[in-house]
Amino acid sequence: MTTSSSQTKTIPEFLAEAPDVDVRELWQAFWDILTAAKERITEVLDVEPHASSADLEAWSTPDGSYEGSLNTFAGDPDNGVEWLVHSWIGNRSASILDMNLQVWLGPHIDVPHLVIVFGTIPNIFHFSDLVARRDITTDIAYLDKYYEPENSSWLSLRSDDRFTWSVSHGTYMRAFLSPVGNSYVAASADADIVDTLRKAVEERVETWLSWVQNATPVPPEERAELRKRDHLLRTYGYTLDPMNELSKKFLGAERVEELVAVRAGLGQMRGDA
Repeated sequence: MTTSSSQTKTIPEFLAEAPDVDVRELWQAFWDILTAAKERITEVLDVEPHASSADLEAWSTPDGSYEGSLNTFAGDPDNGVEWLVHSWIGNRSASILDMNLQVWLGPHIDVPHLVIVFGTIPNIFHFSDLVARRDITTDIAYLDKYYEPENSSWLSLRSDDRFTWSVSHGTYMRAFLSPVGNSYVAASADADIVDTLRKAVEERVETWLSWVQNATPVPPEERAELRKRDHLLRTYGYTLDPMNELSKKFLGAERVEELVAVRAGLGQMRGDA
């Protein structure tokens, strides 16, 4: 039986219960899912590697206790993908992984941005969301267009008793979540669990791509304001992520801030490159 306490357990609490689990098999499965999603998206949408992550494709601490891969891409900021991140960080032999694919669109359309996360703590963690570009508490047409059609799929996964809802301890991250955001922990690492999540990701990616390909252009006079809002979402979504505090214990605050700046594309938003 799922209890409130299991839904609000912190990542450090999960890790304290099982700190040294080898999760390399799950890393491979989830990295394959994220990579396939990234490749599917870039088949349709043009991006190029961004120089900010040139030396971060494979990195590790001197003692090898923490490692990762950080790959950033940019497209046409006015007519395509503005920013795409494909990354992971963690320790594959000691329980913890944080793996991400995030796609931030330019202001030429107002299709939601796409975020997909996998992790281990060492329980399976999965987060996926379609980040609203409008205020869906007042723009009911936008809600009906992008979120209402996803409601049945969201309810189906939400009712799957193999998954426990995972509550972020960060108030911003809870504010960030849309009505169809997924945030789950699964105690089992069975192939059926992984396959269920793979299918959920594939369905979400295909739905999102169809929206992008059939989107109505945003009027030119509205695009600057939309970009301003997008950049705030992107900045806060990375800089206020509670996972940053956990990483600081392994890497130190300065290194984490450097990596977060690259992942968020803070320089790209400033126009540095």
